[in-house]
Amino acid sequence: MFDEYVEHASAPATGLAYGTSLPQVQYEGFEPSPYEQDVGLAEGFGVRDEIDAETSATPLFELGRVQYTLPAPLTSLVVCSDILSMGLSNNVIVQIELSRSEQVVKISIPRKPSEFTIYKLFQDPSGRHLIITSLQGENWYLYRGWKKARQLKGFKMVIESIAWNRAALLSSSHSTSTREMLIGSRNGTIYEVVLDAEEDFFKSQERYLQQVFTLPERHPVTGLRYDFFPPSDPRRALVVVTTPSRIYQFVGVPERRSEEGGRVFSSLFASYRDTAPKISELPGDIDHSDLQVFGPNADQAHSLPRSLAWLTAPGIFHGTINFDSTSDDLIDGAQLLPYPATSTSSTSPSVTSGEVPISMALTEFHFILLYSDRVMAVSSLNDHLTYEEGLPLKPNEVVRGMAADPVRKTYWVYTDQSIFELGATNEHRDVWKIYLEKGKYDTALEYAKTASHRDRVISSQAQAFFEEGRYYQAAQSYAQCSVSFEEVTLRFLDAGERDALRSYLISRLERTHRSDLSQRMMLATWLAEFFLSKCNELDDLVASESVSHDVQNLQAERAILEDDLRHFLENYKANLQPDTVYELIQGHGRTDIYLHYATVVGDFERVVEHWVLEEEWLKAIDVINRQSSLELYYRFAPVLLRHAPKETVDSWLRQPALDPIRLVPALLSFQHVPRDPLSPNQAVRYLNHIIFERDNTSPTIHNLVITFHASSPARSATSTSGVTAPPHPEDDGPLLRFLSTAPSDPITNKPYYDLDYALRLCKRAGRTQACVHIYSKMGLYENSVDLALEKGDLELAKINADMPEDDEQLRKKLWLKIAKYVVQDKQDIKMAMRFLENTELLKIEDILPFFPDFVVIDDFKDEICTALEGYSAHIDELKKEMDEATQNAEAIKQDIAALQKRFLTLNASEKCSVCGFSLLTRQFYVFPCQHTFHADCLIGLTKEYLPAHALRRILTLQTELVKATQNGPLSRNSITNPSPLQGTPHARQPSTQRTLLSANFGISAPLQNGTRAANSLGKNLLSAGDRLRDLIIPDALASVVTAPAGWIPGIGAGSRRNKGEKDAEKVERLRKELEDVLAASCPLCESVVAGLDRPFVQPGEVDSSWDL
Repeated sequence: MFDEYVEHASAPATGLAYGTSLPQVQYEGFEPSPYEQDVGLAEGFGVRDEIDAETSATPLFELGRVQYTLPAPLTSLVVCSDILSMGLSNNVIVQIELSRSEQVVKISIPRKPSEFTIYKLFQDPSGRHLIITSLQGENWYLYRGWKKARQLKGFKMVIESIAWNRAALLSSSHSTSTREMLIGSRNGTIYEVVLDAEEDFFKSQERYLQQVFTLPERHPVTGLRYDFFPPSDPRRALVVVTTPSRIYQFVGVPERRSEEGGRVFSSLFASYRDTAPKISELPGDIDHSDLQVFGPNADQAHSLPRSLAWLTAPGIFHGTINFDSTSDDLIDGAQLLPYPATSTSSTSPSVTSGEVPISMALTEFHFILLYSDRVMAVSSLNDHLTYEEGLPLKPNEVVRGMAADPVRKTYWVYTDQSIFELGATNEHRDVWKIYLEKGKYDTALEYAKTASHRDRVISSQAQAFFEEGRYYQAAQSYAQCSVSFEEVTLRFLDAGERDALRSYLISRLERTHRSDLSQRMMLATWLAEFFLSKCNELDDLVASESVSHDVQNLQAERAILEDDLRHFLENYKANLQPDTVYELIQGHGRTDIYLHYATVVGDFERVVEHWVLEEEWLKAIDVINRQSSLELYYRFAPVLLRHAPKETVDSWLRQPALDPIRLVPALLSFQHVPRDPLSPNQAVRYLNHIIFERDNTSPTIHNLVITFHASSPARSATSTSGVTAPPHPEDDGPLLRFLSTAPSDPITNKPYYDLDYALRLCKRAGRTQACVHIYSKMGLYENSVDLALEKGDLELAKINADMPEDDEQLRKKLWLKIAKYVVQDKQDIKMAMRFLENTELLKIEDILPFFPDFVVIDDFKDEICTALEGYSAHIDELKKEMDEATQNAEAIKQDIAALQKRFLTLNASEKCSVCGFSLLTRQFYVFPCQHTFHADCLIGLTKEYLPAHALRRILTLQTELVKATQNGPLSRNSITNPSPLQGTPHARQPSTQRTLLSANFGISAPLQNGTRAANSLGKNLLSAGDRLRDLIIPDALASVVTAPAGWIPGIGAGSRRNKGEKDAEKVERLRKELEDVLAASCPLCESVVAGLDRPFVQPGEVDSSWDL
């Protein structure tokens, strides 16, 4: 507060007049404790001493001058909620908000100093309301924010004290009302008053003023205070009134009024008109007095004061306020503290005593006394003078008084010329020491701020506990202080308190740093031995007193101790050496603790070994189930599976991480263990689970299942002669079920087990059905059928005969084997006949060779007749189908003949769909779709979409036609330029000579239409289809296709007429075939589908119409 205005006064005087000076604190004999968690201890003892010395040198209070120049002599000063108000002798009120000290408000009272003299200022706890009093009995009221004060015309009295409604004023920051307040006057009269700063034209600020009580001796009311309690539901009120020589306590029920307040205390004081209140009198010859209270939470609206102090002539009357008291005296522990001796001046050695202070303030731990030249502080805890400092007064400067801010807990001393601030930030410095001297160790610890202080308090507390015989509390305290470990342990051992020593060791172990491994291990080991010894001691007591006394308490104590030991082993397992602890536990014979410790440290192997030796198989399995190591499953699998197979397998099934391969030895050993044939095989149950539920594909596991099924105890039982008992057919069920349902490799479609191994094992065990099934799995269906027939199992043979579904010949062969077996071996003709009904592959004629030569036909005469009738019906059906086929062929011939006579009518102006010239100028084709083409245009268009095989066929027909025309003197012009038809306007004359060539056409002869094709043959980029198309010449090929046979020279002339006719027929046949290929369909319609994958612009063409 006022930091920029405060100038610290001189250092406090070293010599205190009140008793002897305080001794310097010496910390000797306390070595630094490594177990204290305080940083100061960890830094070393020297550093701690320096901190303590610095703390001790810091004064309890600091007096500083406020650098503010008063414009006139100061008469009165009050401070509340950081609002400082001063009354000057020139009747000017100065107000300063300490948080914004640069803003100073000055308000003048419009009175001359000769007419109005400021006597006292009274300010409410919120700092909003200020009452200015005078010795003339004229009083003024100032509300915060007003530009001028207003006179209280109804207040015609000299006000000595005011009691504010602190709870209401602090809880409402915007209220303009003072609520109900009590005013004490100089003539001993007490008034109840309500003021309101709200602007109201019809009302003054004096809302209510009533006299409620008058003291009988009519002494000035120098102190006045009231409180409603309890704070949550205020039903009662305490009013404390003081005069220079008396203190009154009025306790009663206040009246409940509206929020505006007023008329609250009338009934309370009315109850004391006939009865006197609680009065304490301390006579003296002084005309002033002071009443002060202190509460730790004075800034909270609904808090209550805790202590009270009254300045009197004999001394300071003080005590605590007990609001829970049911009597009228609420001041507990009231005492009178004489004033400390003071010197007459700050430099004179003479000492006087009994001087009454000018004013007093009450702090949490001190009474601050203001004298005419100094400030003193007396501890309220031990009544010792703890602070004294002279005031740096100027000549003729007069000390006026002291003001305290109960909300902010600041203290101010003022004279007529200066203002001092008394800082109380370090007043708790020696509180811990005072409580320590009083033996209040817990309270001393609350105020001990340094490590050394706490260490001294705890050491003294531990010593006190030990001397009082409270050894457990002493052990806890010793563990927290720096008393040496050896000293403490010897004390407890000498006293025979081993239980308390155990408690001390536990506490010391908890506070030992984790890096001190050796110390922690020794403490933990010693504690383990203590626990075990105590357990044995209690066992002995229980055993010795079980006959004559009730030992329930001992048994309960033993149970608690064993639980403590178990918790200790769990919490400090990292600080114990397992081998040493095992020896200790075994030495004390504590098997239960032995197993618990092994479980705690994770030594489950030791626990399982113990239960196995005890033949407690289920407990051993339970221990294995509760741990995570798989090695214990593998190690103890043989012995546990032998003695508790079901529980062991259940344990395996709950652990999916087990490797079944590592359990194979245990499973094999279990194979030879005698067991009840009616009980399920637990090994097979486990193997089936991992195969079918966990999809295990290991051949070893699959083979092991077959081993168990093939060599079960039912079949391994031997007779007395050593001969293996024959297997029962029903015993093959589990094996057959596994063989038929075992999963197979999805890639090879073969089972995961070894078929050869399974076959060999089943043969040795005499498992016929299993062998048959394995043969079928191997694809050896003949072997499987032969083996089934060999064993006489006809049904099994039938099942296997139908397995090769894709090979009908093999199936028939297998069924013939079965039929032969039925006819020849069984010699049962009727069964053979019934046998034919089971399959459609065999007929009666297939099995007739198997019958004997002289068999009587009567047994199967009906079957033969049925077969012959069936054959006859089949022949009739085939004949009917042949007749229908002949009729269809004749119908097709007729349709073909009709097609040859089909015609279309064309206009004379019809044009070719390709070249656009007149269609009738040369040979042409017309299609049902109305497309018309010249012959050469048709050939040129058709070759573009025909596939490669059709193009090769065209070239082949072209070559054959060339060979046919070379049998006589063939004229090229006659081929390429046949005689035009009569009636045609003109014949098409090619510009160059054309000829019909074979596959090598166009390589040497330059042709107009074939030049590009011939030149393209050498290009590697052309495909085979493109080269074939370039070898076909439409003009030359058109002349051959459309020319009749008589046009070809050398055909049908001279002596070679017969041969020529044959050649003409051949040429005609070739021409028709060629025409069928070329004119099979309309090229324009066909090319729409065939050319979907062709580009619009062919390679080598330049088309700029698509450019952007």
